[in-house]
Amino acid sequence: MALPVEEWRQNVARRWAALEPALRERLAAAPLGEALRVGCGLFGPEVAALRRLCGRVRTDKEPAAARFYREEGNRRFGRCRYSEAARLYSQAAAHEPPRSPEVALCFANRSAALFHLGHFEVCLEDIARAESHGYPDRLLPKVLLRKAECLLRLGRLQDATDTLTAVENKMTVDGIMTSSTHLTLLKKLNQLKTEIHQGSCSEPSRGAHGDIQRESEIWEENGSISGASSSLSLNFNTERGRHLVASQDILPGQNLLKEKAFVCVLCPVEGDSLLLQNSSETVWDTQVTNADLYCHRCLKQLLASVPCCGCSYAKYCSQNCADVAWEQYHRTECPLGALLLVLGVFCHVALRTVLLAGFSEVSRLVEWSHDDSNKDHCNAEAGGKHPSEALDTRAGTKGIPGCNDNGQYQSSYRAVFNLLPHVEKHSPEHKFLCMLSIVAVCKKLQETGLEATVLNGQSSTMGSEQKMYGKTSEELSPELMIVAEAMLRHVLQLQCNAQAVTVMQELESGDGAVVNKKPVRLATAFFPVLSLLNHSCSPNISVSFSGTVATVRASQPIPSGQEIFHCYDEAIRMLLKCQMDARNFLSPEHLLMGELEDHLAQIYAALGKWQEAARHLERSIQLVEMHHGPSSVEMGHELFKLAQILFNGLAVSEALSTIQRAEEILSVHCGPQSTQIQELQEMKTCLLELPRSILQRT
Repeated sequence: MALPVEEWRQNVARRWAALEPALRERLAAAPLGEALRVGCGLFGPEVAALRRLCGRVRTDKEPAAARFYREEGNRRFGRCRYSEAARLYSQAAAHEPPRSPEVALCFANRSAALFHLGHFEVCLEDIARAESHGYPDRLLPKVLLRKAECLLRLGRLQDATDTLTAVENKMTVDGIMTSSTHLTLLKKLNQLKTEIHQGSCSEPSRGAHGDIQRESEIWEENGSISGASSSLSLNFNTERGRHLVASQDILPGQNLLKEKAFVCVLCPVEGDSLLLQNSSETVWDTQVTNADLYCHRCLKQLLASVPCCGCSYAKYCSQNCADVAWEQYHRTECPLGALLLVLGVFCHVALRTVLLAGFSEVSRLVEWSHDDSNKDHCNAEAGGKHPSEALDTRAGTKGIPGCNDNGQYQSSYRAVFNLLPHVEKHSPEHKFLCMLSIVAVCKKLQETGLEATVLNGQSSTMGSEQKMYGKTSEELSPELMIVAEAMLRHVLQLQCNAQAVTVMQELESGDGAVVNKKPVRLATAFFPVLSLLNHSCSPNISVSFSGTVATVRASQPIPSGQEIFHCYDEAIRMLLKCQMDARNFLSPEHLLMGELEDHLAQIYAALGKWQEAARHLERSIQLVEMHHGPSSVEMGHELFKLAQILFNGLAVSEALSTIQRAEEILSVHCGPQSTQIQELQEMKTCLLELPRSILQRT
C-alpha cells in the first residue's frame, strides 16, 4: 500500500474541493516549504478522521490477542500442524509484554513446534529466549530435556550430557524424582542418557545450517560509483539526465551492480489496500501477511521471529536486528505504528529516510536546496530540467548532482536527496494529499514528545508521560518544518524513484506434488545507484533481490558506449507477453483472459495511470458479465474496483454512473450497510462536491 488508505484519500479530496480557488492556486504553485506552512494551518479538521482510522489498525500489545493466538497455536500443534502452530505462537509473543512469564511460555511452545519441524538450532534459540524472559521454574525440566535432545541431534554430546545433569539435579532438588506427574520426564531423561552413551544421534537437520551466499564472480568495483562494476561509467546530459553507460563490452550474465538499499520498508500487505477493522467488536484472525513472514529490517524470511518490545507489529529475525532497528529508527516509529500504516508505505519510507540520515545532514541539504544558485537543480520546479545545461561530463563526474566533492556517486543520503521529485508533474490534488499526510506525521511527532529523538537521536521513553508533556501547538517547530520538507520531497521522489523489492513466494498446492510460486512485492526502497538507470521497454539488464540487496546483471551483450536500461514496468511487459501467448490456445471469452486484464488494471492503477487501468478493467468486466451475469455479486465487485479507479482519475461522469450500478448490485448481495456500499456513497458525495472548475476540466 504505497499511498494512504482509501478513506484518508477521500477525506483529503473533499478537503481540497472545499478550499477557495485562490488558495488552491497558491498551494499548487508554492514551493514545498511554503505549502507545508499553509498545510499546518489547514490540518485541524483532519485530526478526528485520522484518529478514527488509526483506531481501526491495532499495533499495541494486547494480552487478549496473545491468548487467542496461543490457544489457536495449541490447537494446530495438537493436530501436528507444526508450521502453523509456530507462526501462531510468534503472533502471540508479539502481543505479550517483554520479560513476562506469558511471553516466555510463547517461546517455549514455539520451541516445541520447531523441534518437531527439525529446526534444532532455532529451537535452542527459543529455549534460551524462554529462560531469559522468566520461564516458570516448575516447567523448566521439560524444556531442558528438549534442549538436551536438540544438542544430541546436532551431535553436541558433551553439551547434551551437561544439560541432562542439570535437569537431573533440578528434579532431585525440587523433590520430583518420584512424582507421578514427572515419570514421563524421568523416562525421557533415561532414554537420552542411553542415546548419548551409545553415541547415537541423527544427522543435523536442514535447520542446522544457515544459507551461505557465495560470490560466484570476482569483479573490480568502480572507483566513482559505489557498488558498481568498473565496466560502467556515470554520464550526464540535458536529454537523458544522469545515466549509466558501458565503458567496455559487457557479456550476458555479467554482474554490473550490487547495492544495499539506503532505506527499505516492508509492505504490510500485498496490493494497494489495507483492511481496516470497522467494528467495535474485537476480532482477531489468523491471516498471514508479509509482516508475519519477513524481518522488518533485513527482509530475511522469518522462522522464529523476535517481537518489538513496544508494539505488536514489528518483528525481526534476531535480537541483533531488533536492537539495530530500534537504535536507528524504530524507537521513533514504534509509537506511530497505526498512523504510518494508515498513511501508507511512501510516508513510512520518507520518515525512515530522514531518521537514517540524521537531522544535521537533512538540515544541511534542505538549507542548501534553498540557495538561489541551486534552487532549480534541487527542486526541478523550473521546467523539470536538471540544473546546468552547460555541465560537461568529459571533465569527470565531479559536479553531477548527487556526487560528493570528490566526484564519487555513493549510496548515500546526498544521492537520495538529489533524486528528482518532479514537483511540477504531480497533480495539485496529489501534492495536497502528500503534504497533509506529512503534516500529520510531524504533528504526531511533536504531540508525542518525539521531536528530540528525531532531531538529536536521543532515546525516547515510551509511555503516557510522552503524551502528557508533549507539544500540542498548532505550528511545527522550525526544526520539524525542515524534517517535514525533506519528507515531502522524498514522498514525491518515490512516485518515480521507488524500487519494489520482490521475492518469489510459494503458494499453497493441493497435494504438494507441484510447487507453485508467484512474484510478491515485499518492500519499497530507495536504491540511489539503481535509480540512475533510465527506463526502456527493451531493457538490457535484470534485477534480483536478496534481502535488502539488489543485484543487477546484464541480460544480453552490451557494447561499449551503450546505455544501461532498466524496465520499471517489467510486470506489465510480462503480463502482455502472457496475454499474447494465451491468445494462441484460449478463446477470447475465457475467464483467464479476464484475469490477465484485471492484473494489468491493478498495475496501471499502482502507477497512477488511471485511464489505462480503467480500459483494462472494463475488458475484464465484459467477461465477468458474460460468465456470471449482469447482476451477479462478481459483477458488483468488479464495478466497485472500476469506480475506485475512475474516482482516483477524476473521471466524474463515468465514476458516478459506475457507482450507481455497483450500488444497485452490491446492496442486494451484501446489504445496504456493507463497507463497500459506504465507500461508494463517500466517493459519490466527494465527486458531487467538486467545484465547477474541476468538473468542467474533467
